[in-house]
Amino acid sequence: MNIRILQECDAQLYQKVRLQALKLNPEAFGSTYEREAGFSLETVKERVKPTGDKYIVGAFDDGNSLVGMVTFVRESSLKIRHKGNVFGMYIAPGNRGQGLGKSLMKELIRRAQECDGLEQLNLTVVSTNVFAKKLYKSLGFEVYGIERHALKYRGHYFDEDLMVLMI
Repeated sequence: MNIRILQECDAQLYQKVRLQALKLNPEAFGSTYEREAGFSLETVKERVKPTGDKYIVGAFDDGNSLVGMVTFVRESSLKIRHKGNVFGMYIAPGNRGQGLGKSLMKELIRRAQECDGLEQLNLTVVSTNVFAKKLYKSLGFEVYGIERHALKYRGHYFDEDLMVLMI
């Protein structure tokens, strides 16, 4: 596996995997397939374009297909700039259970630790997603709260655990 930061030239690969994630696991994301299927390639390129405060870590298999990803976004306001957020973790079904999620998160954490003044990483995870919670806990994340009915999809509510890692 090759793990690296996605670039604008990866926009089409990213969009394909992102739409797959939204279709296969709609309960795990705040966005929807219907919303993002209409994004232009330019919109996706802007989303993928890395900066010092925002990047997507991607995992590529030996055939150079994107099979996993996770996003980092640092808070921009002065009083909360010490915090970063982890979003959009997804591993394609055929690549799960191989430690890929842990590798992606380790790379995200390593890079986040290089951000001047960054003190913590926050994320939310659907409370019933046992595998994801186990992964995050193994990396040192701790639950500090639960948001009831955080997401509502097709009439069903999903609670989310709020987790933090002090770096």
